[in-house]
Amino acid sequence: MRLVEGSGARVVCTRKTTPGLRALEKYAVRVGGGRNHRFALDDAVLIKDNHLTAVGSVGEAVRRARSAVGHCVTVEVEVDTLDQLREALDAGADAVLLDNMNPTELAEAVRICGGRAVTEASGGIAADTIGEVAASGVDLISVGWLTHSAPALDVAFDLTD
Repeated sequence: MRLVEGSGARVVCTRKTTPGLRALEKYAVRVGGGRNHRFALDDAVLIKDNHLTAVGSVGEAVRRARSAVGHCVTVEVEVDTLDQLREALDAGADAVLLDNMNPTELAEAVRICGGRAVTEASGGIAADTIGEVAASGVDLISVGWLTHSAPALDVAFDLTD
């Protein structure tokens, strides 16, 4: 995508799609130069804040997920702080979703990861801020507006005399 050109970051959509049109909207993202994140809940494990609350810690959530899935299944954990990030990395997360972090925090998170996990920025990213987010060095930038807020194309076929 032009908005992140030259950064190395890939823009991915989320699962937030119009009911019944997920396949079409995911295809449109790919045609437009973006990538798809998960297509459905069973494509990978994504540990979110409610899961962390239920089990008590990032490390415990990652360990439980890892023990319950096969070796080919990606385990990603959403983190809000750099301390949570360190815990996720120590527990062996394959990917970290860096939620609502500013570009400075994202750059520090990328430095801390040091290539040990895929880094994904998410939350509050708009077309006018995505360039700064990409410059932080993250691998992925997930944005729901690619699908749930895409403008409609007005297509008409008018016959004239």
